[in-house]
Order: sequence, then structure tokens, then C-alpha cells
Amino acid sequence: MANNTTEHPPGNSVAEGNHDGDFGVTVMDLRELMELRSAEGVSKIQDTHGDVQGLCRRLKTSAIEGLSGNPVDLEKRHTYFGKNFIPPKKAKTFLALVWEALQDVTLIILEIAAIISLGLSFYHPPGGDSEACGQVAGGVEDEGEAQAGWIEGAAILFSVAIVVLVTAFNDWSKEKQFRGLQSRIEQEQKFTVIRKGQVIQIPVSEIVVGDIAQIKYGDLLPADGILIQGNDLKIDESSLTGESDQVRKSMEKDPMLLSGTHVMEGSGRMVVSAVGLNSQTGIIFTLLCAGDNEEVKKVKKTKTQDGIALEIQPLKSEEATESEEKEEVKPVKKVNVTKKEKSVLQGKLTKLAVQIGKAGLIMSALTVIILILYFVIDTFAVQGRSWMSECTPIYIQYFVKFFIIGVTVLVVAVPEGLPLAVTISLAYSVKKMMKDNNLVRHLDACETMGNATAICSDKTGTLTMNRMTVVQAYVNDTHFKTVPEPDAIKPETLEVMVNSISINSAYTTKILPPEKEGGLPRHVGNKTECALLGMVLQLKRDYQPIRDEVPEEKLYKVYTFNSSRKSMSTVLKNADGGFRMYSKGASEIVLRKCSRILDTQGQPRIFKPKDRDEMVRKVIEPMACDGLRTICVAYRDFPAEAGEPNWENENEILNELTCIVVVGIEDPVRPEVPDAIVKCQRAGITVRMVTGDNINTARAIAIKCGILLPGEDFLCMEGKEFNQQIRNDQGEVEQERLDKVWPKLRVLARSSPTDKHTLVKGIIDSTVLETRQVVAVTGDGTNDGPALKKADVGFAMGIAGTDVAKEASDIILTDDNFSSIVKAVMWGRNVYDSISKFLQFQLTVNVVAVIVAFTGACITQDSPLKAVQMLWVNLIMDTLASLALATEPPCESLLLRKPYGRNKPLISRTMMKNILGHAVYQLTIIFTLLFAGETIFNIDSGRNTPLHAPPSEHYTIVFNVFVMMQLFNEINARKIHGERNVFEGIYKNPIFCSVVLGTFILQIVIVQFGGKPFSCTALTIDQWLWCVFIGVGELLWGQLISAIPTHHLKFLMEAGHGTTKEEIKDEELAEGADEIDHAEMELRRGQILWFRGLNRIQTQIKVVNAFRSSLHVGLESPESRSSIHSFMAHPEFVPQSEEEARIPTIEESGDEIDPLPSASSSGAGGGGEPPSAFPHSCESSI
Repeated sequence: MANNTTEHPPGNSVAEGNHDGDFGVTVMDLRELMELRSAEGVSKIQDTHGDVQGLCRRLKTSAIEGLSGNPVDLEKRHTYFGKNFIPPKKAKTFLALVWEALQDVTLIILEIAAIISLGLSFYHPPGGDSEACGQVAGGVEDEGEAQAGWIEGAAILFSVAIVVLVTAFNDWSKEKQFRGLQSRIEQEQKFTVIRKGQVIQIPVSEIVVGDIAQIKYGDLLPADGILIQGNDLKIDESSLTGESDQVRKSMEKDPMLLSGTHVMEGSGRMVVSAVGLNSQTGIIFTLLCAGDNEEVKKVKKTKTQDGIALEIQPLKSEEATESEEKEEVKPVKKVNVTKKEKSVLQGKLTKLAVQIGKAGLIMSALTVIILILYFVIDTFAVQGRSWMSECTPIYIQYFVKFFIIGVTVLVVAVPEGLPLAVTISLAYSVKKMMKDNNLVRHLDACETMGNATAICSDKTGTLTMNRMTVVQAYVNDTHFKTVPEPDAIKPETLEVMVNSISINSAYTTKILPPEKEGGLPRHVGNKTECALLGMVLQLKRDYQPIRDEVPEEKLYKVYTFNSSRKSMSTVLKNADGGFRMYSKGASEIVLRKCSRILDTQGQPRIFKPKDRDEMVRKVIEPMACDGLRTICVAYRDFPAEAGEPNWENENEILNELTCIVVVGIEDPVRPEVPDAIVKCQRAGITVRMVTGDNINTARAIAIKCGILLPGEDFLCMEGKEFNQQIRNDQGEVEQERLDKVWPKLRVLARSSPTDKHTLVKGIIDSTVLETRQVVAVTGDGTNDGPALKKADVGFAMGIAGTDVAKEASDIILTDDNFSSIVKAVMWGRNVYDSISKFLQFQLTVNVVAVIVAFTGACITQDSPLKAVQMLWVNLIMDTLASLALATEPPCESLLLRKPYGRNKPLISRTMMKNILGHAVYQLTIIFTLLFAGETIFNIDSGRNTPLHAPPSEHYTIVFNVFVMMQLFNEINARKIHGERNVFEGIYKNPIFCSVVLGTFILQIVIVQFGGKPFSCTALTIDQWLWCVFIGVGELLWGQLISAIPTHHLKFLMEAGHGTTKEEIKDEELAEGADEIDHAEMELRRGQILWFRGLNRIQTQIKVVNAFRSSLHVGLESPESRSSIHSFMAHPEFVPQSEEEARIPTIEESGDEIDPLPSASSSGAGGGGEPPSAFPHSCESSI
């Protein structure tokens, strides 16, 4: 396809005058133009503007020079055409977050109790003989204490307020962090435009209408535009249209390029015609925000429609989302709206919290019932009093007091600090991981990474430095072991070689002078092409003059590199009407298409298959065994007499080539990689290398990295052999066959993107080993998208990665370095351990506090720990402990243990031993003090005090000892694997030290000056020392517990398991049952509509789903697509071999459509089970 780009003078003068006179076209004109497709668009451009150049003139821009970059002009374009920015959804205000925190059930119960208590304290019963109401009421009027009755209620309200504010502040800072993260991702996104004839990169938000943008393979288009020059351009528009076919773009047939779509092949230039809210993406966004408020009103209605939308989705004409499923059709097809289901950790935590909550509820109910019964029996049966109306308020006051005690038990039992601990831990880790070059896009990926058992890594750029240099060459029948001198090569050969390399490469690839004196030259663009250009410079020649002579406009046809071609070719038209084509690519592939080779004299000679085999044996294999990547450069002449060839027939065109040179390119292994891989292997993580390079190069690099160790029985295979072994006669992948291959496979060479995806999916779905595998994948190319999305954690390269890869990933490696993945593993394990530490501490407090409150209340009718004191304990163990224990920095020792895997319980036997062991110590001490404390300390007993009696020293000591024991136990909780030295590394965590110290100081203040609100009375220095001494006893007791071997304690239960397979099946059935009925009706109607207007519905569903999920997810997750270019999140990936269209028949679709309980019933939260729940769940497609 010829590139018809005409020259014309830059039209860039900025005229003054009224707005409409400034540009020859209005925003609305451009909006209407961009809504047209293919032929309609072309004819509209011709009718209104003559051609694209006419449009450029009206937009006052030049197709060659671009805009002038004059700030006045840019500002004018901003005001007239709008900015390239879609305002994000408004963040929740602090008050809204406070309101949300107040919705917590336990807090509501406390508030009600406190208000009733306040009301009653101000209500004084008229007259009445308090004696007659029973001796229990004695001392009510003592020392005017009645007036202080309001304090308890007020104090409860105050502590509720603190809990609410802490929660709200935490949510607010979390949201702020995510917005910061989001904007950072956005600022990092730059795009290449031409201004003043210079190619520059500018942030996406600064693109204006009229800019000339350069687009290439792998780009995510940031604005709408019209093509002004293109080479073999194919776009994936599935994110807007739902059609998974790649759309070929050309000036003659379809020049319309839309924001949010992905360039899958080729390159070109476009003039930007609409930005921000006026682009196609922006228009849909605007519609959505308008519909946002209405959706709230229609929640009920939406639910059934959601059902139908989701059910129809998998029936796409090209079954894109289902492509993986086709390999083995399951009776139930699931579609999930959100990207991932609940993470492994979330699944375990949810189950644990529910179990603890139930136990707490039972205990608190029991407490209230026992207290009330005891009071009623004692007052009316034992003392034989009758109920008198004037005594009613006093009795009610008692009942309220009992109710408050019951609620307090519940509050202490429920670990509402868990979500807080998880949030703090993840947020803290994410912030710190930024310093370790991990930009986390999905919070749960951080924790999933700690469970990873396998990493499938790319070779180029991840394990190697991606700084390619040519080190060997085979030219003129001579094998040079270093780059030859220019005079060692025949001048004719040198000429054609330099021309071929300079022209047949992306013009964006350049070698620039070093940034620092004495540094290495900077490689910009494709690294392999940089190596070849570097060779041209070493041969004392320059590529730039050749490119200036043959600008991109003069390139007649370009076959760009893609993963199936594995080569790139550029065609030039000669003066005599003939054509010359330059090609380069993987040596085995290009040599197969060569029929001639330049000999020692620089003349073409016949090159037969046997010559080729000899060359492979003598040149290419030795190069590959040195770990070099081999590239063949060739050319072909098409004589003028033969006429113009059919350029669409690639097999004919890419044939009969003449080989110029074969080069060996070295990409040295990163120095820190071998060490990182040893750490992975020690940590129980298998590293596999999946690369497109040939098997010898791959094996050589794998040995250098330490992936392959001498004398071990591991497999290295090529993609072709891999497919033969895992596919049956029908060509379908069989899990059993795959299970025989993957456990031993370490290197997969010459692999296609589909192979990588198949391998990752096979390992995740495999049940061959006793622990289910959790797989991480690294990738940088557009073709890695499917595997990155399928993996439990996808790592994209921040520097070399394409936009498509980054969008499909969970974590972006900002330095493209494998050793950063090891840091991610360390942080992930640290998150898991931090939460376990917090649980160990929290549950010890829970068990003790609940038992003390319960028994104390039953025996003395009054909880030894008052409501306000309990809330303070709750604050210590929830907010402050989660802050202290969740911010422990990771240490190398985390990498010395095996991964936990999906099913390991959160609370191990060792932790259970610690929890129960410390609970025994604390309960013994507290009950001793409770029932014998007055004699030990020689003070008045605090038991059986009247209703509003002043606080007693006795109960203050009980409370103080309790807090001291928690404080020292917090230090014990730092270790969960039974280590002896609990102080190890304590100084590395300043937050922990300051929290413990701060809590201690606050406790002194509360006890000495808390008075009536905290039911405390000041203690003497002796009493304080005893309290601290008993607290320190916790540390000694901890040493005793860790001396008991855990394997003898088989009777201890574990808690917080992952979801088992049996449970998954049961839950799916249960959830599915209620959905079927109301979805059935909609379904039939949906099928009729479906066959009437397949495309229209697809598009609507696509848009609705995309946005519904983005609304659901909101800012809870950093996936929030708040800007134009990050909006179209995950392109629809279709593994190449499976693109055949398939439209289901009515009967067939009847069977295939199944209700989707998890997706429609759980909204944003995902399916409620950990990822193991849906091995075949269909990935979301926005």
C-alpha cells in the first residue's frame, strides 16, 4: 500500500481574531467526523476538507513539521478544543467516609447503649425509698456521685468517635494514596509527537488537537486521530466495539483512529482530531457519569439486566473471552466482572472473621442473659422484693449497665482491626515497594506474590541487560569473531548492508550521545535495531544521512515485525520503476527464504538447502552456544519488467532473498540475576525461562543465570515440540499431557505468545502436585498480554514494556530487573506474616478479654474491665497494634522458607500454641488479682460495688496489669515461627517502638488522671512497678512456650484455611439457585435480541460492563480508570491459533449460557472465593 503523503508548507501561524475565525473547523464538526467509520469517514473528509491535508491546514498544523509548540498557540488549542484529560470521579469527602465508618453494626449498638445510658443518668426517679428497691442500689447518692452517672455514656461516645475518626482517616489516606499512584502512572505515560519538525515525547495530557503523533506497535492511543501515513497498520478496537478482529487501517479505506484502542501491528502518523471529553472514549465516559446517579435508583432493576448482560457476553462472534475455555468445555461458564477474584489472603481472612464474630456474639448474648437472670433472681426471689413503679428507672439503669457490658464483650471479641491491619500492611508495603522498583497496580498482587511457587520469565531485558551489541559477524563467506574493520568487507557488500540496516528499521530507533561524559551511548527504541545501527557506526559509517535521503514518506511498503513473521521488511521504489526490498529477522527463519548469498567478491551466488544446513552447523549454532542472538540481514530486487508484485501475498514476496550478513548479538546477563535466581530456588520458587529466541541461545543464557544446573534432569524444549507433546490428535491441549511436561520444563524456546499462555494456564490449573501452583509471569511485549492477564501476578517491564503489557499487568517493574521480582516476593511474604503477627496478638487479647468479661460478669455481676477500658484495649489492639505489627520491614530470612500455597491456614499450630499459651498466663494472673488482689496489695475489694460507686484501686490494678501484659505480648507477637529472639531487628522498625512507647505513656495518663470516665484511680509507684513486673513476665513466659515442641501438640486446631474444592462446588450450587429464576425470562428475550443485532448488543454490553465494573471497583482499587488513556484497561486478547469465528446456534447457546452467580451477586468484590475457586473463570474484558 503506497503512502500518499503530500508535502506542503507548515501552516502554523497563529492568527489573532475571534475564536471561530481561528480554526477552520469546530469541535462539533470533528466530533461528528470521528463518529463515522471506514468508507463513510473517508467520503466525509473528502466532501468537507478535500483530503487529510486540507483538514491539517484548517487545524493550522503541518503533516511534516507538526505544531510550532508555541505556548500561546497550545493554550488557544486547549481552550478551543479542550484538554486531553478526563476528570476522575469525585473522591469521597472526609464526612462521607465518617458516615460510612459509623455504619459498623457494633458501633451502632454501642452508640444506642451509650445514649440510653446518658438519658437514664439524667433522669432521677421522683422520691421513692431507695432502700425499698433493694440493697443493690445502695450508695447511689454517695458524695453526689449520682451527678457523675453521665460520664460512662459520654466516654463510650467519645471512644466511638475516636474509632470512627481513625477508620475514616485511614480510608481517606488510602484513597489519597491510590489517587497519587494513579496520577503517577498517568504522568509516566508519554507519547511521541512531532513539533517544529522534531520528534519529542510529551505527557499524554499535553497532547492537543492538531498535534502530529507517531504511532507504533504496542501503543495505546491517547486521543482520536486521522491517519496521515501508515505502514501495515492493524488496530485492536475490541475495547470500544467488542469486535476482537484486528482492524486494518489505511488512508484510502479506514483512516479513523480512536482513543483507548491498541496498535497491534505496524506504525504510522496521525493528526490528533479530538482529545479528552470530546474523544470517543470521553463521550462514553460523559454518558456514563450522567447515568451514574440514575443507576443508584435502579439497583433492583439493574440486577436482572446485569444478569442478562453478563450471560450474553461469552457468546461473542469471535469467542475472544472464551478462547481458553474452548480447549475443554466445562458445563458451567463463569464470567467475572472484576479483574481478579478475591485474593488468597482475603478469602482466608473473611472466613476467619466470620468464625470469630459468631463466637463473640454467642459469648456476649450469654453474658447479658446471665447478668439479668442473676439480678432478677437475687432481687425478687432471694430477697423477696416486689417490683415497685418508683424503682423502675433504677432497675432499668441496671439492665442498661448489663447490656453495655454484653456489647463490650462483643466489641472485644470481634476483630474489627483486621481490615485495618490488612489495609495498613498493604498500603505500607506498596509505598515501600515503589522504592524497590515495584509499581503495584492491584493491591492484592502484592500479597499473592508472597505465595508464588513459579515464575515464568522473559529472557531479553529481564534476565539480560537489554543492551544489545553485535560481537560476531558472518559476511563475504568469512566468520569474524569481532566486528570487522570496514576495509575487511567488500565495498559493494558494505554499501548494501549499511543501506539495509539504516532503512529497514523503525526511524524512531536511534543511538544518541551519552548523557554523562564517558558514559555509554544511549539506545533509543528497539534494542536489536540499536545493536545493528551500532555496528554501522563501528564500520565508520552513519545511518542518519541515508534516512534523510529516504524519509519515511518514501517507503513504499513496510511489513512490520510481529510474533508470527519474526522478521521485518521494507520496500523502496527504484527510479527505473523496479523495487528493492530489505529484510531482517531471526536467522533460521530468514535463511530459509534465501536462495542466494553474497560471496567473497560481494557477488550473489546460489545458496542451496545443504549450504544452509552447513551454515547453521558451522556459524549459527556456535554463535547460539555462546549465548548470542543471531540476526540475518538480506535483500531482494524486483525488476521493473516483471511489473508490480502482489504485495498482499507475503509468502511470495518474502522469498528468493539474497543473504548479506548474519550477525551474532550479545545481550549480557544482568550481574545481579544469578544471585536472585539462587534466592528464588532457596525460597521454593521455580524459575522458568520462556523466550522467542532459539534453543541454543536460550540454553546458554539459562546456564549462565543458574536456571539450568549441571547434572540435573530438566527439560529444554522448543515451542513446536512443546505443542506436539501437550496436544491430542485434534490439536486440543490436554491437561494430563501438560502435567507430564511442565514439572520438569525449565526453558521454552522459540515460543509463541499462545505457548506462553498455554503453559501459564496449564500450571495454574494443574492439580498434579500436592500444593496448587501460584504463578507469576513477566512480559514486555504486546504479545505477552494474554499470559500476563492469566497469571496470578503479572509483571510488566516499565522501561521496555508496551502500554498493552502494562495494562494487562498487576505490578510494573520500573527498572525492568529480575532481582526486583525477588524483592516483591519478600514484600508479599512480609504482608502475609505481618497479618499473621497481628492475628496472633489480637486473638490472644480477644480470648483473654472475652473470658475475663464473661466470668467476671457472671461471678461478680460486673465486668472487671469497664466498657470504656475495653474500648481503650480495643484501640490498642486494633489500631495501634495493626500500625506497629503491619509495618515490620521484611528481612532476607523470609526467603529461606517454602511458599505457603493456597490452602495453608492463616493460623498455624505454632501460632495457636502461642495464643493459648499466653492466654493461660494472662487469665491466671487476672483471676488471681480479681479474687485475691485485695489481700495481696492490702487494699479494699472492688467486687460488688454499688451502681455509681467511685472507681476502686483493686479494679484499676486489674485493668493496668491487663494492659501491661498486652504491651509486652506485642513484642512476643513479632515472631510467629517459634523463634527465640523476639527483639531481633526491633530497632529497624521505628513505628513499632514509638507505638509501644506511646501506648505505655497513654496508659500512665489514663490510670493516673483518667478518673471517673475511665473508672480508674491513681496508683502508687509500688503498685505500678508490680504491674510492669507482671507484664515483663509475658516475655519470660514466651520463652517457655517456644521451648515446647509444636509437633507434640497435634490436638491444636488450625484456623483460616483457604477454600477447599468441595466447598467451591457447594457454594456455586447454592449461589446459582436463586439466580436462575429471574434470569431465565430475561435470557430468552436476550437470545432473540442477540440474533437480531449481534454487533449492536455486543457493543452495548461491552461498554456497560466496562463501565459498570469501573464504577463498582471505584477507587477501592488502583484499577480506577480515571483518565482517558488508562480507561480502556484490558484489551481482549485472543491467542492467535484460536481466532476462528464461531456463532452459536440457538440450541447450543441455550446450553452454553449459564447464570453467573458470583459475578452478578457480588459486584465488585469478585467471587468471594480465592482464585483457586474458578480455575476456568473467564477474565474480565474492559
